[in-house]
Amino acid sequence: MRILVTGSSGQLGSELKELVQNSKFKIQNYIFVFTDSKLLDITNHEAIEKFIKDNNIKIIINCAAYTAVDKAESNMEMADKINHLAVVNISRIAKNYNIKLIHISTDYVFNGENFKPYIETDTTNPQGIYGATKLASEKAIQSINPKNTIIIRTSWVYSYYGTNFVKTMMHLGSERESLGVIFDQVGTPTYARDLASAILQILPKLNNQDVEVYNYSNEGVASWYDFAREIMRIAKLNCKVNPIETVDYPTQAKRPHYSVLNKNKIKQDFDITIPYWKDSLQDCIKRLQKDL
Repeated sequence: MRILVTGSSGQLGSELKELVQNSKFKIQNYIFVFTDSKLLDITNHEAIEKFIKDNNIKIIINCAAYTAVDKAESNMEMADKINHLAVVNISRIAKNYNIKLIHISTDYVFNGENFKPYIETDTTNPQGIYGATKLASEKAIQSINPKNTIIIRTSWVYSYYGTNFVKTMMHLGSERESLGVIFDQVGTPTYARDLASAILQILPKLNNQDVEVYNYSNEGVASWYDFAREIMRIAKLNCKVNPIETVDYPTQAKRPHYSVLNKNKIKQDFDITIPYWKDSLQDCIKRLQKDL
């Protein structure tokens, strides 16, 4: 069975690629085809359809996304083109050719005003363009309704690959004596390697279902301040992290103050064990420090 992975040069796509290529991770009967924007333009319907037919694709894992949250506020057209309209293309092709689909979404579809972890059916109300375009992609998938499709909402993604909060904090922590990090935005980090592993566990279980939405992040709860302090502790960096409020660090896009995700549904439906965020962070930093 041939599986197309879009966005394979991003954090999640890169971790998927490494897991698949790792001889310790045995995946029987699957042939993965990894593409990025240079190899496949997912905004071009004809190009995707031809690629899928030529390569006999049976499952699509859509990791491609415009994830520059602040830049999306001034570049709405591009964000919508990649996050929404491209997904319309993918969904229609998935339905027409009976292809299974896993699509990655975000906690930013919520407004952050909850007082307990968000479940999949909670009301969505994105506060910025990025979240709005990702929600539009979810609604497009649900409207087109290709069978055997799931949407996975995730949060605060970091990885060995790409640019992310962990790498930024490690870099700043090695140069500065102190820095301020927001303490009044609460969520849960997601180690892209853990999400990639979960996706590989889900693949054999994508059978005869309508579109379903799932939440996935690591276990536990943290603020960005907590996250930064733990990075410094694990990386053994002598940089004092000071708590600051969101109002002290203005950004173009409004972020949810609370976006903790309830993962009970994905754990129960697919029998997945999710690691605690601090344990996963330790693994990522260990990998990063091997390169130093």
